[in-house]
Amino acid sequence: MTPGRWPRLFARDAALVPGNHVRLLQSGGEFFPALIAACDAARAEIHLETYIFNADPSTTRVRDALLRAARRGVAVRLLIDGVGARDFPSDWRAALEAAGVQVRVYRPLAGRWRSNPRSLRRLHRKLAVIDAHTAILGGMNLIDDFEPVRFALPRLDFSVEVRGPLLADIHDNARRLWRLVCFSQLHRRGPRPAAEPSWPTDGRTRAAFVVRDNFAHRRDIERAYLTALARAREDILIASAYFLPGRRFRQILKQAAARGVRVRLLVQGHTDHPFFQLAARALYGNLLAAGVAIHEYHESELHAKVAVVDGTWATVGSSNIDPLSLLAAREANLVIHDRAFAGDLRQRLQSAINQSVTLDPTDWLRRPWHARGLSWLAYNVVRGMTGLAGGGRWA
Repeated sequence: MTPGRWPRLFARDAALVPGNHVRLLQSGGEFFPALIAACDAARAEIHLETYIFNADPSTTRVRDALLRAARRGVAVRLLIDGVGARDFPSDWRAALEAAGVQVRVYRPLAGRWRSNPRSLRRLHRKLAVIDAHTAILGGMNLIDDFEPVRFALPRLDFSVEVRGPLLADIHDNARRLWRLVCFSQLHRRGPRPAAEPSWPTDGRTRAAFVVRDNFAHRRDIERAYLTALARAREDILIASAYFLPGRRFRQILKQAAARGVRVRLLVQGHTDHPFFQLAARALYGNLLAAGVAIHEYHESELHAKVAVVDGTWATVGSSNIDPLSLLAAREANLVIHDRAFAGDLRQRLQSAINQSVTLDPTDWLRRPWHARGLSWLAYNVVRGMTGLAGGGRWA
């Protein structure tokens, strides 16, 4: 594909900031200790955003770290989603607020929310910012890897810890969202942090913080993906828990395969949303026929939202490649240009692929007509829901 094919695609790349330290975190075994350690080191301020805040042994330790921070005078701000965290225990919230933690709910449930398509506009990002010194973001909700207990292996997910100049962008964005939610709900914003933010400046990684919202950044995450995919020359490896891309995204993947790029998708084998998986499978036949390899992960639940392109470009974040993430929800991704980081992520994804089921193009195209028909029906229902949600054009 040439840059002239879709001019808006190359309007601008994500602004890369040099000098950062980044560390890949896989699943809860690496994520929870990093988050708790950062909270325990906090001196002034903690911003924590999550879609789900479950009550289980792993998240109890996070709650306790927030309590310890608040009791030693740290300004702790917790923002949870009204749908994803609707089961957040009331006694947990009471204990946190009694200790001085400010708790806000993004778009609280009201009325018949299940029948209101605009209720799909959720806070789906998972982000912690501590003292404007350390940030942790990615796909990990605050829920134990084995909750509910269904598999012997932990849920496959990734986050990234970042320190360095990029914290200026991340911290500013987290504080602006907090102010927006407080303003919309007529809450006080709370005290300002007591210490000036600082970060190390000796890192070697270039990275960008890319968000999606319904204001100035509606297509930024999608554009970052499309630009990287269109420029790929050797290898594309994408892992997405919910993979239901629009026409333009699919076309770029097929064009990459046609010019000799090795294109591989790692998708869910087991799913907590069977209807959505049924819709996604409507697209597999066309991609397989174009030379895109599809691997279904069955060892545990796949919840990752990551990609590696040409062994140098990588992204880790909260955004799936589906219409809800790309057109409706608030999301946050990190784009990283670093060969060592990309190599680490690629190796971990390859290990997952080695444990996956590779779809055979011939067998897939021979599926019974009723299975194909049900998939296309589900696909069109999801497409219609996206339009009603006000997410914009998606095909």
